[in-house]
Amino acid sequence: MNIVVLDGHTLNPGDNTWSALEQLGRLTVHARTPPADLLTRAAGADVLLTNKTLIGAKELAQLPALKFIAVLATGHNVVDVVAARKRGIPVANVPAYGTDSVAQHVFALLLELANATGEHARSVAAGDWAASPDFCYWRRPVLELRGLRLGIVGFGRIGRRVAELGHAFGMKLLVAARAGRNGEQRPRSDIFLGTGPLEGWPIPARHLPLGQFFAEADVVSLHCPQIKENFQFINRAVLRGMKPGAFLINTARGTLIHEGDLLHALQEGWIAGAALDVLATEPPPPDHPLFGAPRCVITPHVAWASGAARRRLMAVAVENVAAFIQGRPRNIVN
Repeated sequence: MNIVVLDGHTLNPGDNTWSALEQLGRLTVHARTPPADLLTRAAGADVLLTNKTLIGAKELAQLPALKFIAVLATGHNVVDVVAARKRGIPVANVPAYGTDSVAQHVFALLLELANATGEHARSVAAGDWAASPDFCYWRRPVLELRGLRLGIVGFGRIGRRVAELGHAFGMKLLVAARAGRNGEQRPRSDIFLGTGPLEGWPIPARHLPLGQFFAEADVVSLHCPQIKENFQFINRAVLRGMKPGAFLINTARGTLIHEGDLLHALQEGWIAGAALDVLATEPPPPDHPLFGAPRCVITPHVAWASGAARRRLMAVAVENVAAFIQGRPRNIVN
């Protein structure tokens, strides 16, 4: 079995061994694969593993030996899964590996917005505390989370874990999510289609229509997949309808937000701040308009990347390949 990893550096920069995958066949690992090199590197592969390297219908048509694709992530939009299915190529993903790490990062971002920890630390290092006439000072108001309304868009595994953490902070929970059959919540949700409390959810929370949801939330945290229905749905109209003191947090997909509209909202003070772990283009251009925007915190798509989460991702990805080789493929998305 000829196994090729197209872009393995972020999963294993040196601390997350490929040894278990090596036991399944002849393994070639590339740190990164530019589009121009994809076909050359993938030629002859029975199994391809990709994280962000795009594999479209055109490329699939030129890879006659390919039998299986394992995506090193939960999101699988990097592969044309419909074209793969037509060619009889199953595509597997890795669900749920980063739930705790992403939820933790949501609160790292929220606490930076609420407490300005990094900003105050930089101020102290610059000598401001030593020069202060008082025993304390603050660069901007420090916000207490207890009692604030935490609005969660998308109530899958990560959204629910964020809700649990928000409840632990004493926050009130609002949810905007798509209802499934018979009213149950789909594991991956994007927009709300009903009203009322969350049945079967032990923590008090309210479902709200989107307009009311954004008007009431003090903090909005996005946890929905990128599908055509919600492309850039966080736009001027939505941002204008939020509270002036509200925060927006995105650890899901950068394309959920119209970045130009968000910049305008921050410049005009429509919302109090934003914290983003994802952008529409990654890596972003050096002159990205949100760099240096007022009250905007940006981290480099790192919410998923704790050592524990990456080890889980590796383990499940290897299990996906092994299961395919054994004739019982799992976690198939197409």
